[in-house]
Amino acid sequence: MTFTKKNDDAVSPVIGVILMVAVTVILAAIIAAFVFNMAGSMQSSKTVGMTLTQNATGYGVGTITGGPDLKSLYQVNVSINGAQTVFIPAGSIGVGKYNTTTSSVSGQRVQLIGYYTDGSTAIMIDKQF
Repeated sequence: MTFTKKNDDAVSPVIGVILMVAVTVILAAIIAAFVFNMAGSMQSSKTVGMTLTQNATGYGVGTITGGPDLKSLYQVNVSINGAQTVFIPAGSIGVGKYNTTTSSVSGQRVQLIGYYTDGSTAIMIDKQF
């Protein structure tokens, strides 16, 4: 009876080298993306809660409900079918503060746009009445 021994000694080192080269190439690509600013500048979104309802006379009533970025919110504009007007809530900006639009929102597309102290803006509500 003859026994033959299969020699697999070289398989493991070859796989190890291939994996190390692959990891090196991936790391080089990630570093190059950051060095050459290929990742771009991501801007974080703002989170402030608001509700927009219609009162008995047809006017829109916006109410602030809170959120982590409420401190940096300094102005809210209302856009009714594309025409913007300033819509700062009654008193100062804070939870429970509200304001009413100066015209009826029945059948209109209404957007509430928030302006923040860092210069960013965000559409807070986009609603069709």
